[in-house]
Amino acid sequence: MNGLADPLPIEPLTRPLDATVRPPGSKSITIRALVCAALADGTSVIDGALLADDTGAMLGALRALGFTVDVDVDVDGDGDGDGGGDGDGEAGRITVHGGAGAVPAAEAALDVRQSGATARFLAPVLALGAGPYRVTGHPQMLSRPMGPTFAALRELGARVEELGRPGHLPATIVGAGRTGDEAARSRPPRSAAGPDRVRLPGDVSSQFLSGLLLAGPARPGGLAVELTTDLVSRPYVDLTRSVMRAFGVDVEVAGPRTFVVPAGPYRSPARFAVEPDATAASYFEAAAAIAGGTVRIDGLGSSSAQGDVAFLGVLEAMGATVERGASACVVTGPAALRGGTFDLSGISDTAPTLAALAAFATEPVRATGIGFIRRKETDRIAAVVAELHRCGIDADEQPDGFVVRPSRSVRPAVIHTYEDHRMAMAFALLGLRAPGIAIADPGCVAKTFPGYWDALASLRGAGAPPAGPCRRRG
Repeated sequence: MNGLADPLPIEPLTRPLDATVRPPGSKSITIRALVCAALADGTSVIDGALLADDTGAMLGALRALGFTVDVDVDVDGDGDGDGGGDGDGEAGRITVHGGAGAVPAAEAALDVRQSGATARFLAPVLALGAGPYRVTGHPQMLSRPMGPTFAALRELGARVEELGRPGHLPATIVGAGRTGDEAARSRPPRSAAGPDRVRLPGDVSSQFLSGLLLAGPARPGGLAVELTTDLVSRPYVDLTRSVMRAFGVDVEVAGPRTFVVPAGPYRSPARFAVEPDATAASYFEAAAAIAGGTVRIDGLGSSSAQGDVAFLGVLEAMGATVERGASACVVTGPAALRGGTFDLSGISDTAPTLAALAAFATEPVRATGIGFIRRKETDRIAAVVAELHRCGIDADEQPDGFVVRPSRSVRPAVIHTYEDHRMAMAFALLGLRAPGIAIADPGCVAKTFPGYWDALASLRGAGAPPAGPCRRRG
């Protein structure tokens, strides 16, 4: 991300779009596949994996825990893996030598950086090992809740000691599992007593449930999780189950709030392909709706397991034309954007993208069902409304979302991004149509999409072409 102006000015487009985009690999799929591969019996090759700061956090943690992980950078995005090291490209081939359900290192110090998924998926894995494992992260991550995971791990017999605020990182986790040579010699016997059982709230983040499910097959009797409240972002749990299935483990949904994981082990599928990131795609889909013209998203079609493909339905409701194919989708912008009320509880990461669209709508736009996103990288309800106000747009916070009302124009502004990659990427879309928009701290997009600014620039045909994720049509 070196060489970016800060703030970074966004130049309005001068003509309708006609572009084809292939976003980088899904962050959500990549991180889940890394956990499954690490706990699997055998060696797994993950193709098309996202190489960004969030996935780098998981890679670093797995290596610190003694797993052997090799990364080939694929700067072309073609799956050939034409490079070495971890690099800063977005596409890669990752080879993971699994531990067959055991954690190799008896103790380790781990840095999860800003990655909530890494923290919440890794903690249940640590409870499988011996420990102590000390886990810390970026100050932003230290402010995000970990209490539900910690409470569940204690219920399962692990020892968790918070080193600062209760229910937050940093923390030390001590499990009762096998490590090192013991892991290489034996596997834990299956438990005749059935699965371990734990209760968990579902209304804070689906990542707490996903983390427990991912580690469940490595427990001798498996794991049963009962939710004490309704689940938010259920599509992400469905995605977790889909990735686990690819590694040979089927999670049973035994009731509306009960999930049962059989004892493993995971089995390596040999090769596992990561599809493009649906949330990253939402920015380019929205660009067509805001600026007019057509954008084709390659590699992301009707067969996708990612919940955020449902954002296409929001675009249709606002007037865009959407074509869905088996391996691609096409969005064409409308003459005018309509308003409406949209329940984003299952696709909450697209809320800032909807806010950018709403700035140009001819009717009010209301986002609902997303009160829990106040505990993301930043308070995404307060931040969205504050930055819309900065641009002269009428908007209000609501208990479970926000409402945006039609405004005469978007005034010039430097957008504050709160170290939040999604705020930066979404609010840059305002600048495709309105002059004078600039993005503060543009480098924060490295968390999930290091090449975002190249990809966005390629839409207008300006500057150097991106390193693979986007190309002009025609």
